Amino acid sequence: MRHARGYRRLNRTHEHRKALFANIAGSLIEHEQIKTTLPKAKELKRIADKLITLGKRGDLHARRQAAARLKQDAHVAKLFDVLGPRYAERQGGYVRVLKAGFRYGDMAPMAIVELVDRDPDAKGAADRAREAEAEGAEE
Repeated sequence: MRHARGYRRLNRTHEHRKALFANIAGSLIEHEQIKTTLPKAKELKRIADKLITLGKRGDLHARRQAAARLKQDAHVAKLFDVLGPRYAERQGGYVRVLKAGFRYGDMAPMAIVELVDRDPDAKGAADRAREAEAEGAEE
C-alpha cells in the first residue's frame, strides 16, 4: 500500500527534481504546450496548477514565491501578467494532460501537457521573434 506517499520521486535526488520541475514548468508557461513522459506530466500538473494560482493572487508575496520556484524572470512575468488574468474566473484545473503513445527509443509512455485555454501562437513565439530579429539585422 502507498499510504502517505506524497509525490513521485522519478529516480532523482531532491535537488535534481527541483531543478527539473523549475525548468519544465517554465517551458510550460512559455510555450503553453509541451511533450514529456507521463509520470513527469502528472507531477507537473500539480506544480503548474499551484503556480497559476499564485499568478491569480498577484501580490508581491505570491510573485516572490513563484520566483523561488521558477528559474527565469520572464516566466514569472508571463505568469502574473498573462496567465493570472486569463484564469481569474476559473476555479482550478488549468493544466490538461493528454496521453500521446510511447517513445520510440525506450517505450516510455509519453504525454502532452497543455494549458486549458492556451494561446496557439505562444508555442514557438520566441523562435519566430529571434528569426525576425536576425533577418532585420542582416538587412
